[in-house]
Amino acid sequence: MGGAVPFKDALTERLALIQPSREQVQRLVAEQPPHLTPGIRELVSRLQERNVQVFLISGGFRSIVEHVASKLNIPATNVFANRLKFYFNGKTSKKAVTGEYAGFDETQPTAESGGKGKVIKLLKENLDIAQLNGSPAVVHALMQESAVRGKAARSQRREEDAFIGFGGNVIRQHVKENAEWYITDFAELLGELEE
Repeated sequence: MGGAVPFKDALTERLALIQPSREQVQRLVAEQPPHLTPGIRELVSRLQERNVQVFLISGGFRSIVEHVASKLNIPATNVFANRLKFYFNGKTSKKAVTGEYAGFDETQPTAESGGKGKVIKLLKENLDIAQLNGSPAVVHALMQESAVRGKAARSQRREEDAFIGFGGNVIRQHVKENAEWYITDFAELLGELEE
């Protein structure tokens, strides 16, 4: 998903090859649970203490991202990610019984190129976003696999109040170049909150 093919097309092609079952996803989360980057738990906690709503917006899958949210005490209603679909229709076919892959919800904004920016725009338009330092706080820190590319990056940037690039797991030059503020350790953000 390097930008040459629209995100939804790349996601469709990859999932068609993998076809993960519900059982496989559950086993993956149980056997290889997502690990939190050092400092993120403290950062989210500090923001929540200040009554700042924290959202997880990901091009990944909700069934995995929700586990991260629960570790961070972020409500599931504040998770925006792609939804995998499985066969569970009460029929006696093997697919219905085993929860085999049935596709993904293509109506989710995160299933499209620029989807994170669309979610941010919807949040700003429809929710009472908590204030940080007296101004609306919709901060979108791109982490790990998220990357700023072409048209998607431009549409995302218009919706953010601040763009904080994070390179604590992987340094991506294009993220570093497009970030107004680039960090490699959440301690730096925590330090700013203390001031």
